[in-house]
Amino acid sequence: MSKVVANATEALARAGLTDGAIVLAGGFGLCGIPENLIAAIEASGVKDLTVVSNNAGVDDFGLGRLLRTRQIRKMVSSYVGENATFERQYLDGQLEVEFVPQGTLAERIRAGGAGLGGFYTPTGYGTIVAEGKETREIDGRMYVLEKPIHGALAIVKAWRADATGNLVYRMSARNFNPMMATAAAHVIAEVEEIVPVGSIDPDHVHTRGVYVDTVFVARGLDQIRRSRGSVSVSYATAGRQRGGASSKRPAAWRSPCSAEAARRQPEGALSKSRAHPTDRTPPRWKTSSPPRP
Repeated sequence: MSKVVANATEALARAGLTDGAIVLAGGFGLCGIPENLIAAIEASGVKDLTVVSNNAGVDDFGLGRLLRTRQIRKMVSSYVGENATFERQYLDGQLEVEFVPQGTLAERIRAGGAGLGGFYTPTGYGTIVAEGKETREIDGRMYVLEKPIHGALAIVKAWRADATGNLVYRMSARNFNPMMATAAAHVIAEVEEIVPVGSIDPDHVHTRGVYVDTVFVARGLDQIRRSRGSVSVSYATAGRQRGGASSKRPAAWRSPCSAEAARRQPEGALSKSRAHPTDRTPPRWKTSSPPRP
């Protein structure tokens, strides 16, 4: 049976998203985010959502759109440092936040999809991350029990799909999407193209169609791809404004990092590591016969 629908609005209607639901949103930063579905959730007006995502987008893009309209009540994330709206709502007490170490977040979602009751990790022991959680000593090391994450809805972004819902992601846009697709009661995938059933090599499928309920072709290219980072301030624009190279991060952003790296290097180490690219001594095995076994 075909799982293809016309657009994000129809897919969301089939999902039956309601106020107060837990939504798992794929993506890392602004890479591989289901932007059409985020826009559809914004238009639907559902509120009091708990959203599980690595981060919260930026002020006017990604999940930042739902923060701006105050449709998110709680965020479960590992990094939120580029969203001023998030910061303001959190400091004002309008947004509940659960910070989770990034690896722990990934594993909690994976555990939810695998049907596990939880797992022990040393990450966070002795910090506020472990407050209120069970701890246990295993082989002389202390661990924290982390519980799985499940959602009512998962929204993911993939590169290619077939009509049965088999998904293929592309490069770094894969990120959190595959595990999100296993840990929710209903899964919607927005993709760049839908191909005939049988045209995707089974060995190339990243998410099996059994996990996916609906799939549709995303309309419009993401903002990052169109303008190479025009969301917030692009590297290219900022580089010209601040005197940095247009193809790299602005000099004003690079300098403090470079200075700190230089300060931490042992004397002479930096000059050695920054030698001219042509001044390289080839590996010894290339200049002489390899050692005999």
